[in-house]
Order: sequence, then C-alpha cells, then structure tokens
Amino acid sequence: MDTLAGVIGALVIANWSWGLMRDTGGILLDMDPDKRMAENVRHVIEDNGDTALDPHVWRVGPGHMSAIVSVATGEAQRNPGFYRSALKRFKGLSHVTIEVNSTPAAA
Repeated sequence: MDTLAGVIGALVIANWSWGLMRDTGGILLDMDPDKRMAENVRHVIEDNGDTALDPHVWRVGPGHMSAIVSVATGEAQRNPGFYRSALKRFKGLSHVTIEVNSTPAAA
C-alpha cells in the first residue's frame, strides 16, 4: 500500500511540475499569451485610418502587458500621445511604446 501511495504521489507531483514548467517557460520566452489583445491594439490603431506596422504585445508580469507598435499615418499632427490615449482603454497594457512614421498625403 505504501508503494502505491508513493507512485500516485509521484504522478501528482510530476503532473504539477510539468504544468509549472510549461507556464513559466512561456513567460520566460516572451510568448504572446493573448492574441486577442494584439488584435485589439491593431484594430484601435487602424480604426483611426492609420496602419499598424509590426505590433508586438507580450506579458511583462501577472496582469500586465507591454506593447510596441510602429504606426504609419498620413496625419502630420498625430503624435505618440494620440495613440497612447487611444490605447488607455485596455487596463492590462502597462507599458506602451509607439513609433509614428508620417507619410505625405497623396496629392
């Protein structure tokens, strides 16, 4: 009976440790855990008529996400603060870096 209890305990601990390694490995390798957040960031930028070039969203801690987005816009008056204020609706975004590339409007 002791042997059986030891084997069952070992299986429970092995299952728990596998899940822990999988979850922490994803965090340490900066995997994108929330594809929906990345798409939401893209949609907010592109709903203003601009183009989100190469957006990156990743987890930096429990409940905190970071985003880096390069934006191509034809509006010369739009600066990074314009896009940061548009992205404030997402409470999980703790750190946002925006690069704005102004393109001349077509004549």
